[in-house]
Amino acid sequence: METTNAPRKAELQDTADISRTLVLAFDDDPMMRWFFPEDTTRATMLADYFSTLFTRQYLLNGVCERTDAAVSFWVPAEAQEKAVPDAETIRRLIGILGDRAGLFKEAVETAAAHTPGEPHWSLALIGAAPAAQGTGQGGALLRSGLVQADAAGLPVYLESSKAANLPVYEHFGFAVREEFALPGGGPTLWGMWRDPR
Repeated sequence: METTNAPRKAELQDTADISRTLVLAFDDDPMMRWFFPEDTTRATMLADYFSTLFTRQYLLNGVCERTDAAVSFWVPAEAQEKAVPDAETIRRLIGILGDRAGLFKEAVETAAAHTPGEPHWSLALIGAAPAAQGTGQGGALLRSGLVQADAAGLPVYLESSKAANLPVYEHFGFAVREEFALPGGGPTLWGMWRDPR
């Protein structure tokens, strides 16, 4: 099947495809493995987690784009305060996370304390299915979001829990701004920043 690198807007009807892509993309992600440590249930729980975030949070207040096998969720500066989970979303996430919900809450609070205060775009999430890595689909999504942030004259912030991804982001102009560990024995996160161009 031919794939395309051209980013397109992600729609509600794309939810199942987006979840499948992100389950594959984040299977080896340190933070997702920390939140969902059981190999036997991780894929199902990740699918529910990503579907919930997409349909109830980022689709409503973010810029969601996809290719055939990659997905990105961005939050423009003007949507930062709106792109947070409401009470029903929190209830659903607690149900998905089960006994890891407390760790998730601490992780979110810790990350929020390290988020820069100045106006910026956030790259909330980007992932490509392993079979598509190296085909340029993730890069196309990165470029698309960065063009939009640059057009707004604003910097971009992201957090990564996977050290292997840092050089990829550096290639696109990001630099590590801060390194911090999540509480409760969680993984290290790298906060990365890119000034507008």
